[in-house]
Amino acid sequence: MAAAVVSLPHSLALPITRRRPAPAACTHSERGVSFDPGSAFYRSDSAAGRDLAVLAATLHRRHGLDPSAPFLCLDAMCGCGVRALRYLEQAGADFVWANDASEALRPVIVANLSRFERGSQPVEAGRRRWVVSHNDATRLLAERYLRREYFDVIDVDSFGGDAAYVRAALLALRIGGLLYLTSTDWRSARGYGSRSSLSSYGAYVRPMPYPNEVGLRMVIGGAAREAALLGFHITPVFSYFAYHGPIYRVMVQLCNGKDDGISNYGFICHCKSCGQSQTFGFDELGQISCGCTDRTVGPLWTGPLHDASFLNEMLSLANEWGWAYTSENGVTLEKLLSTMIEESDPRLPPGYIRLDEISRRAKVNSPPLGTLINSLRKVYHCHMLMY
Repeated sequence: MAAAVVSLPHSLALPITRRRPAPAACTHSERGVSFDPGSAFYRSDSAAGRDLAVLAATLHRRHGLDPSAPFLCLDAMCGCGVRALRYLEQAGADFVWANDASEALRPVIVANLSRFERGSQPVEAGRRRWVVSHNDATRLLAERYLRREYFDVIDVDSFGGDAAYVRAALLALRIGGLLYLTSTDWRSARGYGSRSSLSSYGAYVRPMPYPNEVGLRMVIGGAAREAALLGFHITPVFSYFAYHGPIYRVMVQLCNGKDDGISNYGFICHCKSCGQSQTFGFDELGQISCGCTDRTVGPLWTGPLHDASFLNEMLSLANEWGWAYTSENGVTLEKLLSTMIEESDPRLPPGYIRLDEISRRAKVNSPPLGTLINSLRKVYHCHMLMY
């Protein structure tokens, strides 16, 4: 999968003779980018997820091995085009492919993107900035791969739990590129649709006390499995659960070559009686030590949900842009990214125990959450000093 420069189909490279559409009526704004959602499905609550995508894409562009190569993004289910517009305006993309299956949205998408000159030459000539299409996402991604058109960032904001596009997206992604995945299948994440999770992500999920985390690990695990089948491996950049969907969003980086294949891909067992959770690899399935374990889910991702070093850079960039401490729809990026950084410790096991559950089992009153966290941090630092 060579990192070739995109060569667009001849039909897309022809000069444009149509009159340029009027700019969109700017009825909405995200981080200073104005746009019109028109009749497209649009959630202002999802702005934080788009903020994270723009920060990550910008850093990925800055880290590029070849500064002269164009930075290419593909938004496979673009809706009104706000994500594509933000990749152009804020992430500095040289070219964005905006696709949505609904042709009825074309006037809205084109109007939003028209604040940037589309250009009349192929992207390798440095003139083409964006393209709008209306295809099935999986077909579009497969066609890009067959034409050897590889992208640095692919964003698939899908609805439901259909993950059929994941393999095609990985094929159309440059080595080292970023793939932004989505699932809104909360039933599978909570163990109410085990057959659906098995068919979409290869994981049999049952009810667990931390279903939101299980949903993220289910999505990452499905991507890890697909990458391994293609001879690659993935590493999570960040994982984000939003209650308003609920929405499970995961950004992963495609890496060349297979890793050991099983160290971060396995099973999570939870015991309702003692409250403990453990992870087991494929070679440990017969060694479950807790005799009262009554819930086993998987296989799914059991490694870290985030990349701490990348998140620290994202937080620095958010500070640089003045985004860190400004709340957008109730989400403050500084708080969100700081929490993700704390969750990134690879020594942390999957899952958690709720404070009220600990108090119930210990038959004591719950201390303030902040007091408990500070005490745990002190114990942790003392433990680190000892070793």
